[in-house]
Amino acid sequence: MLNLYLIAMVTLAWLTVFSGEYIVYPWYRAVPPAGTTDLTEYPRRLLLSSGKTSEWHNVGMEWKEHVAWLAPIAMTMVAYVTMKYGRAITRPRYMRTAVLGFVVAAFVATGVAGAFGAFLNKYAPVRGGSSIVLMEGEK
Repeated sequence: MLNLYLIAMVTLAWLTVFSGEYIVYPWYRAVPPAGTTDLTEYPRRLLLSSGKTSEWHNVGMEWKEHVAWLAPIAMTMVAYVTMKYGRAITRPRYMRTAVLGFVVAAFVATGVAGAFGAFLNKYAPVRGGSSIVLMEGEK
């Protein structure tokens, strides 16, 4: 049952990070057309437009973009080691400590990323739109 739980956790962690990075984040990163004054539809530009909120992007989104990837990586390592060694990981203290350290790192990274997401959504909510361009060719 533990192996099934770990596989589910790893799968959900990877799905969460990929969906955030490739489904939600492009709307956050959208570039407004030249001359746009109402930035409510462009959350990144809205945050960077004011000195009072620019640090929400510089710290909060950087954490969400980069450090949040630690959660699925750490949980993948925990699942692999646990499934490979089973109960044997409880005997050597250093191995048990390392595995638990990765579990704690995964949950801390997830918790901080979630908290930043909630705070960022207060200042610059990502509303999405009818269409989004992930990549543009040469003009």
